[in-house]
Amino acid sequence: MSSSQIPVAVLGATGSVGQRFISLLDNHPWFKVVALAASDRSAGQKYSKATRWVLDVPMPDYVKDMVIVPADTEAVQAKIVFSALHTEIANELEPAFAKAGAAVCSNASSYRRGEDVPLLLPEINADHIHLVKQQRANKGWSGCIVTNPNCTSTGMTIALKALDNAFGVKKVFAVSLQALSGAGYPGVSSLDIMDNIIPNVANGGEEEKVEWEPRKMLGKLNGNKIELADIKFSAHTNRVAVIDGHTVCASVALANPIEPEAAIQALRDYCAPESARELPSSPRPVISVRDEADRPQPRLDRLNGNGMTTVVGRVRRDPILDLKFVVLSHNTIRGAAGASIYNAELLVNEGLL
Repeated sequence: MSSSQIPVAVLGATGSVGQRFISLLDNHPWFKVVALAASDRSAGQKYSKATRWVLDVPMPDYVKDMVIVPADTEAVQAKIVFSALHTEIANELEPAFAKAGAAVCSNASSYRRGEDVPLLLPEINADHIHLVKQQRANKGWSGCIVTNPNCTSTGMTIALKALDNAFGVKKVFAVSLQALSGAGYPGVSSLDIMDNIIPNVANGGEEEKVEWEPRKMLGKLNGNKIELADIKFSAHTNRVAVIDGHTVCASVALANPIEPEAAIQALRDYCAPESARELPSSPRPVISVRDEADRPQPRLDRLNGNGMTTVVGRVRRDPILDLKFVVLSHNTIRGAAGASIYNAELLVNEGLL
């Protein structure tokens, strides 16, 4: 490990999101993976033996012979801990790591609603990272918990930020078409998803996340708290037979209605805040707008910007509200592991590690 690299660990390393962390951290210029943690049944085994690799890219050589350790603060010694834990496990373990001094960059939903916990998409709300100062004061720990949002909220919220900045967003009606990888592995049974669409993703709770989380991310940091954005959301969430890439069809009401051409220009012109603009995982561009009538498509567009770019298309007038469009975001890269890594880079860049 280079003396300039920061030691990091992955919790839940054998799962599909844990695998995506491992893939994205391969040859990362700032971070070096020093520990892989998983359940007791995997601890003590070499990673290559304990893991059924499900990604469409090869398992990196650097992890093959690493021995999996238990997910506890004694076995895992790292400055940054990336959490791909299930919610019920994250509830207990993430505060323990923060108390022990680690910066926990979490993909779990456990603490997203915490008043002193940043819910981050650095390209739209990088200033929210400074909530960790209040969090440390409140909790008395030297570490912190920083979260990224639900993978369906991600691309939609990024597009809404550009529109809100330019024209003011008042209402959003959204219908998601969510990829299978969002359910983890083994995920949805083939007998359930083939020749089918499954509404009410995750048997409830998903729609509430998509209706609430954007309000926190689009809200304003006022002193030591976030004032939620005054935007009304209505969401339908559905699972479809796509491997990677969440698509959302959205209609919005604007404070200042405009022509679609103006919205397209605002989306194309949108730039991340300066502190989040030149990090290793920064999306380049933040938003890509497609002009074709049949784009974006998951298979063709999900790896735009190495999977970190939000892709928008079919921007047009809405006869009930003001504007409608389709947005695509890679759910396990921009919406999960890549999101947490980007958040960690922002922590480092802001001197908050």
